Amino acid sequence: MSDHLSPSALTVPERTSNGSTSLISPQSPSASSFGGETLRGDPTRSRSNSSWTDDGTAYSPENRDEASSKIHTEFNKKAIESTEMSAEEALRPDPGSLDEFKAENNPFAYTPGLNNKMLNPKSLHAYKALGGVEGIAKALRTDVAAGLSDNETTFSDKVTFEEASTTNLHTSKKGNYHSVQLTDSRSTGSESNRFGDRRRVFGANVLPEKKTISFFKLLWMAYNDKILILLTIAAVISLALGLYETLGQPAQPTKPGQAPEGAKVDWVEGVAICVAIIIVVIVTAINDWQKERQFVKLNKKKADREVKAIRSGKSVQISVYDIMAGDVLHLEPGDLIPVDGIFIQGHNLKCDESSATGESDQMKKTPGKDVSHQIAKGVGSCTLDPFIISGAKVLEGVGTYLVTSVGVYSSFGKIMMRVRQETEATPLQVKLYRLASAIAKLGSSAALLLFSVLLIRFLAGLQGNTNPPAVKASQFLDILIVAVTIIVVAVPEGLPLAVTLALAFATTRMLKENNLVRVLRACETMGNATTICSDKTGTLTQNQMTVVAGTVGQDVEFGQSSSPIPEAVSRLSEETKDFLRQSIVINSTAFEGEVDGINTFIGSKTETALLTFAKDHLGMGPVAEERSNATIVQLIPFDSKRKCMGAIIKLPNGTHRLLVKGAAEILLARAAKVITHQTLLCSTAISSSQREALEDAITRYARLSLRTIAILFKDFESWPPAEASIDEDGVDFDSIFKDMVFAGVVGIQDPLRPGVPEAVKRCQNAGVVVRMVTGDNVTTAAAIATECGIKTPNGRIMEGPEFRKLSEEEMDQVLPHLQVLARSSPEDKRILVERLKHLGETVAVTGDGTNDAPALKLSDVGFSMGIAGTEVAKEASEIILMDDNFSSIVKAMMWGRAVNDAVAKFLQFQITVNITAVLLAFVSAVSSSEMKSVLTAVQLLWVNLIMDTFAALALATDPPTDQILDRKPTPKSAPLITVNMWKMILGQAVYQLVVTFILYYAGPTILNYDIHANPTLELELRTMVFNTFVWMQIFNEFNNRRLDNKLNIFEGITRNWFFIGINCIMVGGQIMIIFVGSTAFGITRINGVQWAICIGCAIFCLPWAIVLRYIPDRYAATLFTFVVKWFKIIFGPVGKVFSAVWAQITRPFRALFRVAHRKMGRRSQTSDGEMADEEKSRSESRNDLIETKPQPSTPPPITITKS
Repeated sequence: MSDHLSPSALTVPERTSNGSTSLISPQSPSASSFGGETLRGDPTRSRSNSSWTDDGTAYSPENRDEASSKIHTEFNKKAIESTEMSAEEALRPDPGSLDEFKAENNPFAYTPGLNNKMLNPKSLHAYKALGGVEGIAKALRTDVAAGLSDNETTFSDKVTFEEASTTNLHTSKKGNYHSVQLTDSRSTGSESNRFGDRRRVFGANVLPEKKTISFFKLLWMAYNDKILILLTIAAVISLALGLYETLGQPAQPTKPGQAPEGAKVDWVEGVAICVAIIIVVIVTAINDWQKERQFVKLNKKKADREVKAIRSGKSVQISVYDIMAGDVLHLEPGDLIPVDGIFIQGHNLKCDESSATGESDQMKKTPGKDVSHQIAKGVGSCTLDPFIISGAKVLEGVGTYLVTSVGVYSSFGKIMMRVRQETEATPLQVKLYRLASAIAKLGSSAALLLFSVLLIRFLAGLQGNTNPPAVKASQFLDILIVAVTIIVVAVPEGLPLAVTLALAFATTRMLKENNLVRVLRACETMGNATTICSDKTGTLTQNQMTVVAGTVGQDVEFGQSSSPIPEAVSRLSEETKDFLRQSIVINSTAFEGEVDGINTFIGSKTETALLTFAKDHLGMGPVAEERSNATIVQLIPFDSKRKCMGAIIKLPNGTHRLLVKGAAEILLARAAKVITHQTLLCSTAISSSQREALEDAITRYARLSLRTIAILFKDFESWPPAEASIDEDGVDFDSIFKDMVFAGVVGIQDPLRPGVPEAVKRCQNAGVVVRMVTGDNVTTAAAIATECGIKTPNGRIMEGPEFRKLSEEEMDQVLPHLQVLARSSPEDKRILVERLKHLGETVAVTGDGTNDAPALKLSDVGFSMGIAGTEVAKEASEIILMDDNFSSIVKAMMWGRAVNDAVAKFLQFQITVNITAVLLAFVSAVSSSEMKSVLTAVQLLWVNLIMDTFAALALATDPPTDQILDRKPTPKSAPLITVNMWKMILGQAVYQLVVTFILYYAGPTILNYDIHANPTLELELRTMVFNTFVWMQIFNEFNNRRLDNKLNIFEGITRNWFFIGINCIMVGGQIMIIFVGSTAFGITRINGVQWAICIGCAIFCLPWAIVLRYIPDRYAATLFTFVVKWFKIIFGPVGKVFSAVWAQITRPFRALFRVAHRKMGRRSQTSDGEMADEEKSRSESRNDLIETKPQPSTPPPITITKS
């Protein structure tokens, strides 16, 4: 180490008198150990080791024997430049990061700032200055083999910087690690103080809460609507004029000699409009607040996941939020790295750091001890990379790494703090925004036309108008208010709200049914899926695998109709059993660990089934012990193209053995010999009859729906073999994978999941084609597909290699009949999805592996497996199946259809009210001598509240019924409003207009009301029109619960308490308005007969809907086409004129609002920056999870807390 570092140096750089920088800190006592004992336990798995030479040391360019020399001759790297950076310079804080180098009462040698100096950018100089991986482990008071102690709380002593940074890097062989002995200095604390000091100094793996929008800001956002602001201005002016007329002017007699009028209450309408606006804004804000809370709950679950760690010497699964600095984590292909760290040891680890660093190349990692060794000898390569970056993806290889930075201190956490994004609108929301805009333009045109007509009439009558100026102004404002209110009613702002509420409700309920929705658009898209490409293992089957049959060598067979497993195994020689046990244990990535306090095997279900077989029947001991007894030279990870994996071990006699396991029929083709059960060394060439017998056994197992796994081996006198090809990762596997010895084959049973055949049948009845895409052979795939109901007599089965050789035209011809794709690779799945989408299908795909990511991304809806899926697959998917069950996909499809139906129901309801309310207000105002609408502004605002908020809540929360799958999927090209919907919209609008017009215009004659002699009767009639109109909307809401032509509109109503409750609120509100809202709403109380007339006219909406449903859709389509054609001819030019006029009128307002939004945006950005700084300082005291906004292309959720 450089002499620039003081023996007592710890954290904070400080300027000395001569201007130099030194690292200073208080003196601290020497380090001690966990309870005086060395935590050893399960050392890092042998499979995680580097490539090993014959003497057990790891391969490296500078320390190798003759065998390793052959491999690495071509891969010597240039030495690190001779210019040596001092430790002082390597660890100097960057500007603005000084706080990360400070920690009060720090029992650790390092701080988050010092740890981060290795990573931003990657610095081998900082790595060396911190003492390498063992120095960092000592500084963090952890153990590279046993991890953290599960009982740790706080420490009473300290480790100094000098003790950690000067740790002897050469006390053990390169590539091997010894436990760092630390004395246990914990205080007796509660569970809540677990890892107390560690959490205080290095933080938790959570991001500080992004401050949620306050309710008052939601109120402002809801009010920040141009139309509402315009209406407010008009209402305030109306209120001022009303107060002036009431308080500032004496009452004038209407005729000479007549008594003055009673006290005027013209100001009441202005107050009522303001109150109505306040209610609309509050209700909208409450809805938005509730919606945000639902999505927060959803994202808490979405961000959480489990990782594999070593604690107290045992491999355990912990939440990503529980990762601490000093933890030792496992790395496996497909993992998304959640935190920063240093690679301890492993094999052929390669990472994709493009999302974290922008580096597109695969980054091969070097074990930390090897890096330290080479740097110490002065011959290290400038390409050595022991750094594990959060946000990166593990492409291949296995290993363990030491966590150095978590939460806001990690690379990914810092990026996330800067780039938090808002949720994007879904395609359906975008469509509805466009539709709402179109409807708003039509409503605005009607309002502008009404305003123009009434204004012309008002101006024409000014000459003979003898009223005071205040009254004239009030008359003008009444015209303006009615026109603006029509715009308020016409603008369907409830449409986007409806889809948002439906999505929020659906995703929350879907989570309870094991569907975690990561991308909102997937929820609505899944409802229209036309085909599902499903994996077999774990999705259609239970993923609870057990070895139930097998054949060893030529003549030992067990399980099924053969001998019981114990009896057959007893006939094997000890040498054969030792070989099988070793092959299963060494050539595996599974390991022993704890799940919910129970010792079990963790990893691939196929491998855990083999380990269980070895433990139960072959005398296998602890996995770690079995692996530590073997000398592993090289590991070959599983390859989806080869369908196998391998390992090379050194035998006690000095020879080497290649162990291979994988797909039986593929491996059998590579075998030239077969063993006998007497001795492993006694193998004979496979005759044609023996090969045929083995093929028959494999086929027989496959027909029983068993997965067949073969075990092969081959011995070599020396390593690497003379005939082998060499690359930088070691011996090229394909160059030696030939002339193998066939040891045996096992059949692994994976029972079908209960309910899968029924779920497949329901999909088929719903018009959704289910295809099975599996890596199993044709026979096994056909057996499972037939059992599930996927395979039909006319269906076609193909193998992946055969499928990918087809031309695009041939694929397009085959796909309609293809039901099973066997022996498929992830690339085959991607091609399948691509061609299906080309044919216009809406494709849902399941996937669990890293290589499935392209197909998941390409599909319309990607389902990843929550249990068996890799993190890369989960990141590429839109929905995570929490139980890996195909039946959950059916649930997702039902909820997707329910979302689309909810939006259609609300759309049908809202457009009906829009048409009726606008036309009723328009016609009545134009025909009135007083230029007043039969529906006042306050009444229209109440109707608007019913339309936009209450109806959205009621209709958007209908859960799906079983009958929702009795129809075909909706095509992508289908319009938002179907012919059947238009039939109901126009039919109900016509009925409501006819009823209200008859009641308003013919009511005095029918009811014998002399409204000219008795103004009270006119007010009662207006009240009846308003009451009837509102009740028609309430009854029509029930009609809109069905979108088809079936008659039962009450189906499933008892399952939706939202609908029942909201309708009770609407009914109660309307009754209260009639009885106590006379002054504000411009109405009066009505008697029982009048109530009966109102309810009687309104309730006929229900039988009228039955009549409409009996009208064939084809007739309705013909009539609708005719009407639309003439509407365009007549009103098309008028619409263009009004659009041009409206654009000119609103141009100044648009400019004004753009300026206001820019200013608000700047303030928001400033406050967000201040908020982030404030949140970071408080992050350590937060515990509960909250929402993190989805990051489509960035990996792991380090996530969030709530104070």
